[in-house]
Amino acid sequence: MRPRPVPQDASPRIPWLSLIFGFGPMLPIVVGAALAWAASGETRGLVATLTLAWACAILTFLAGVRRGLSFRTVGGPTAAQMLTMMGLFSLGVAAVAALVLGRDALAAALLLAGYGALVVLDPIAAREGEAPRHFARLRPLQIPLALAGLGALLVLTLAA
Repeated sequence: MRPRPVPQDASPRIPWLSLIFGFGPMLPIVVGAALAWAASGETRGLVATLTLAWACAILTFLAGVRRGLSFRTVGGPTAAQMLTMMGLFSLGVAAVAALVLGRDALAAALLLAGYGALVVLDPIAAREGEAPRHFARLRPLQIPLALAGLGALLVLTLAA
């Protein structure tokens, strides 16, 4: 039998702090993408790169959130928890490397993969008891904001 985590909050209701700290970090991705589209010349590239760097930081942070959640699993972390954390972290670090190498489109694509995984995997983890139950409601509302901004940046960087 697989070990089950001890639920932090059995309620599917999204706590207000999760709303603030869930949606707050997504706003710079959306706003940054809009500003990059509105800008021109070097400013456009700078804004796009800074927005992608922010998205990298948030994705690696969310990988850490997944690791932190695994600490409360009775009997130790599950393979799914560790693989998810490693996958998200690896995508975030690979996106940072792509940015450093001037490959903004590749960074955007890697970030889209990472955030896309979150929108699918976090609700599953919530149903399995490996994440707070409210993740099943929060992530499908929160992560599409990042996906929209990152998609816009991918199109912008490919067009450049």
